[in-house]
Amino acid sequence: MIKSVANARVFQLLSPQDTVVYAIPKYQREYAWTKQEWDELCDDILEEDGSDSGHFLGTIICINRTSNANEENLLELVDGQQRLTTLSILMASIYRFLTDHSDQLDADGRFDLDSLGRQLVLKDPVRLRVRPQIQNSNYDDYLNVLKTSGLNVKAPTVKFLGNRRIMKCYNHFSDRLDQLAGPKSSVKPVLELLGRVKRAILVKLEVESTADAFTLFESLNNRGIPLTPIDIIKNSLLAAADKKRNSGLTAEAVFDQWNALLGDLGDDYKTQERFFRHYYNAFKAELPNVANAPIATRSKLIRIYEKLITTDLENRLEDLLFCGQIYKRIVGNLDSDEPRNSLDEALADLSRVQGAPSEALLLYLMAYQDDHDLTEPMLRSITETLTSFFVRRNLTGDPPTNMLQRLFMSMIDEVSTKAGSEIVDAVKARLKEEASNDKAFYAKLVGPLYNENADVTRYILVSLAKATMTKETYRDLWERDGKHFKWTIEHILPQGLNLPKEWVTMLGGVTQASAIQQQHVHRLGNLTITGYNSTLSNRSFHSKKIRKDAKGNYVGFKNRLPLNDDVVQATEWTAVEIDERTEKMAKQVLKIFPL
Repeated sequence: MIKSVANARVFQLLSPQDTVVYAIPKYQREYAWTKQEWDELCDDILEEDGSDSGHFLGTIICINRTSNANEENLLELVDGQQRLTTLSILMASIYRFLTDHSDQLDADGRFDLDSLGRQLVLKDPVRLRVRPQIQNSNYDDYLNVLKTSGLNVKAPTVKFLGNRRIMKCYNHFSDRLDQLAGPKSSVKPVLELLGRVKRAILVKLEVESTADAFTLFESLNNRGIPLTPIDIIKNSLLAAADKKRNSGLTAEAVFDQWNALLGDLGDDYKTQERFFRHYYNAFKAELPNVANAPIATRSKLIRIYEKLITTDLENRLEDLLFCGQIYKRIVGNLDSDEPRNSLDEALADLSRVQGAPSEALLLYLMAYQDDHDLTEPMLRSITETLTSFFVRRNLTGDPPTNMLQRLFMSMIDEVSTKAGSEIVDAVKARLKEEASNDKAFYAKLVGPLYNENADVTRYILVSLAKATMTKETYRDLWERDGKHFKWTIEHILPQGLNLPKEWVTMLGGVTQASAIQQQHVHRLGNLTITGYNSTLSNRSFHSKKIRKDAKGNYVGFKNRLPLNDDVVQATEWTAVEIDERTEKMAKQVLKIFPL
């Protein structure tokens, strides 16, 4: 598996006398090191004891991809890109500093400067010694770093160059060199640093194939950014593709398909990981058997996908892409120009009530929609039932979290032999059997609901508001203004510790007011929806009714939402009013979320 092992100094890895170059393949992650790693690398080199031993910087793994040794020796850098890229950026900043202060250099110093330039860029023709991959403009940014340092390279004009990490790294090292050189900009300490960089040691492991590289890569614990299970699944796909190169399936093609899949899943890592768990759980009966993996947990995810990928790469990849397109709809990652219907709104509601554990069931049903004679209205009905289930479940805690995945996997088994309305009925019956009954649900609804689950509480309030809306009075209560919802939960009786004087008087004095606040402030009847206004909560009851924004629009209780009609009509707000409104709203919630 390992072709060669060498303890090499940086000066040898990038020797001015040879034509070895290091290319980072496009499927590698983008440059990810930040100030912490930059400083650790620089400090480690500076703290070297000055002996000839050199500071050990870790391991790099390469595959020899040379096609014409007369032109250059091309090594594909599979591991170590963060360190080697950062080292070359540090060297470029040293090159800039020494060039700017070349009048201080003697003959040896000028020779070192010329050698340093060739360690970064080969001539005739001009070629980079380290070649970052193209993601997030890494390659173009690095070209700009070399050009800025004074080397003779052509660099494209790119937007927001200074906002990305590669140029930030260069500027950071340039500042550190200025500090190191002192007020007189002495080249001596910078030349000493260059000597330490050149003496630093890396272990270079050269392997024969991508498969060998990834196997070795996963077994080493280097200083780079830790790999996630999703990274390792990607690497397993690429390694498997590399083994099948003769079949026409290349690592590059798989990488493009992988990016298409992540485009469907979105940027959120938790969503990506959830998809891979749900895929296995949804289709486990059809997939190759994975020993001791009855359910896909985070700890078993890597082992599961190594088995699935090595067993049948082509079909597995095709199936993942197909299911990724379905999951894109389930999680609401549709493009702005893609049409949405009532099923998409139902799926959005399920997400709002934290119904992610049921996505395996939906993935199965939507993947086999035609085979099981399921119409979109049927899928919407199932999704709405799931929403009712999770409103109840996420307030009562029943069934417990550790039972949810197994519940939905067993439901997949149950409906796999059914079709159409039989499936709808079976899902409803099973969820009713598993969910908390009305009595337990009602007990939570009349308690300190907001403390139980603020997100589900908001969903309940929005649902109550929507139930009384007409086409003429419709408001999108999920609309956002930047990071904030335009419509937010408001505690009618404020939840802050220092109640304003008006509230203390209304509630019967300090002691009584404090007791009422502690017992009632988070109950459903004390909650409503208002326009976002950070200054609303601590005002008097009357002020909160009539509060307006800068444009003259009501953002207090007189915001024309029928949900607030009884609050507006009330002349005072005490425990009596909160009790009455809580009971009324709780009964309405039971009707909106039946099981």
